[in-house]
Amino acid sequence: DGRACGGVKEDLRQCLLESPCVLQENKSPKQCLREGHCRSLQVTFFACKRSMV
Repeated sequence: DGRACGGVKEDLRQCLLESPCVLQENKSPKQCLREGHCRSLQVTFFACKRSMV
């Protein structure tokens, strides 16, 4: 269920919510993620998820 990656997921969520993309451009976190914001945390999160499979 991904709880082992929960810390990274929460960090990624916070990074997106606090990014200028969300705060100033009023885009959704999902849009900002697609545009490459918080990329290093996204990569870390997916690597964590992959390691659990």
